[in-house]
Amino acid sequence: MSCAALGIDYPIIQAPMAGTATPALAAAVSNAGGLGSISIAAVQAEAGRQMIRETRAATSKPFNINVFCHRLSVADAAREQAWLAHLQPYFAEFGAAAPEAIRDIYCSFQEDEGQLQVLLEERPPIVSFHLGLPPQARIDALKSAGITLLASATTLEEGLLAQDAGIDIIVAQGIEAGGHRGGFDPAHDQGIGTLALVRVLVKHLSRPVIAAGGIMDGAGIAAAMNLGACAAQLGTAFILCPESAANEAYRRMLGSDRARVTQVTTAISGRPARGIVNRFMAEVGAPGHPAVPGFGIAYDAGKQLIAAAAKAGNAEFAAHWAGQGAALARTMPAAELVAVLQREYLAARG
Repeated sequence: MSCAALGIDYPIIQAPMAGTATPALAAAVSNAGGLGSISIAAVQAEAGRQMIRETRAATSKPFNINVFCHRLSVADAAREQAWLAHLQPYFAEFGAAAPEAIRDIYCSFQEDEGQLQVLLEERPPIVSFHLGLPPQARIDALKSAGITLLASATTLEEGLLAQDAGIDIIVAQGIEAGGHRGGFDPAHDQGIGTLALVRVLVKHLSRPVIAAGGIMDGAGIAAAMNLGACAAQLGTAFILCPESAANEAYRRMLGSDRARVTQVTTAISGRPARGIVNRFMAEVGAPGHPAVPGFGIAYDAGKQLIAAAAKAGNAEFAAHWAGQGAALARTMPAAELVAVLQREYLAARG
């Protein structure tokens, strides 16, 4: 199955990575022949518009804009207060007080009118959905605007739903992937690996499939393509590029032996996400912890704890999202990495 609708020279897609991917990174990847991506999920609509315009100004090639489509969390004061009490000793360690209350810091494309208007007005070439699908009317509106649509799927059931909704290309996100799991319902995560998921989706769907999760080099791209994927999406592989927004602590962590061990946790954001194991995962998220508040609400507390720790010079609570192939990360400019990946891919294909 072909990814011709993406208009790219190489079967290499840089993952959106909210907060880490930048317009500069996306443009560099697109200019080099791959597909660059950014996420506007963590910013207000007008800030997202500016990011789209910055990307467009830096490349004439196709690029991808990602949004989150999760169901909004329901506030639960008792649950949130129990979680804040659980976090208080860690805040105290850094000379700070836990917040008195927390709120949902994320919007969702399920209902955010501002994001919809920005996408319809700016008309980026490609839009991708993560954490679910938006209402059908929104999918139809974007398709009518001539936008190619991608959506993450972690199971065959999700892939079928995306196909039935008219999504053009399905992103098969395996359990190896860094960052947030793209499943529609986190409570029913089947934990399927990338290669197995690709084969299942390729067999049962009529849409092209992109492989995502644990892919770090050209050999990994070739393996995914041999199983029927039309392209591979790599996130962790691009974090050490100078164009990414990763701070020095993140770069040091990803370049260290600790990158060999990653884990899925809900403790940081309230939704399953894979990152390099640290104290937030091992201690805050240790067995027996109180129920974690919903996605976005827990992340409000998490980001405040991360900031308090960072102010004290401690990076052990930061969200160093990374996939299972993190130990293979390389430091080089994005355009150079795309060229290396393509050469490796061709060599592996023979």
